Amino acid sequence: MAKLIFAGKEGGRKSPSLLGYTAMISEENISVIVNDYLKDSDQFLVAVKVTPQNKIMVFIDGDSGVSIADCVQLSRHIESLLDRDVADFELDVSSVGVGHPLQLTRQYRNNIGRRLELKDPEGEKVSGKLIQVDEHGVTLEKDKPRKGKKRQKEPETDAGNTVYVPFEQIHEARVQVSFK
Repeated sequence: MAKLIFAGKEGGRKSPSLLGYTAMISEENISVIVNDYLKDSDQFLVAVKVTPQNKIMVFIDGDSGVSIADCVQLSRHIESLLDRDVADFELDVSSVGVGHPLQLTRQYRNNIGRRLELKDPEGEKVSGKLIQVDEHGVTLEKDKPRKGKKRQKEPETDAGNTVYVPFEQIHEARVQVSFK
């Protein structure tokens, strides 16, 4: 198992260094590196995945978005702390896209005012405009059912038709993109 120690400063930040690898690079160690790097920014770690072949996938988001340059800088930072002579790896750092499900409360807050589709553990769906987020769940202004066979450009909502959904009842949540 790798040990995490804090090495000198990299780009003005105190950075963990990974030593003693004998096996696979761990998600926990990569998470520590990423969280330490992002701690003074408006960006945050959403997920880290490491495959048995040491393909490292890091997904980040930000209150003000994430640029390609942000991903490149984080990738270089992570790479500078890993030793390819000890463990070869492939590294992919990217922002979560519109197609990725929301995972963190912070992501829900960043999407207030947008349309979401929520799926419960049984696969039932509810969609509507996200109007409020608290530490326990979200409030949606539900879409009105569509009338007739004509497709409307944007579903209408009824301000009195809100639903509160606790986070533990949300199996998956996705932002719905509308093209007007």
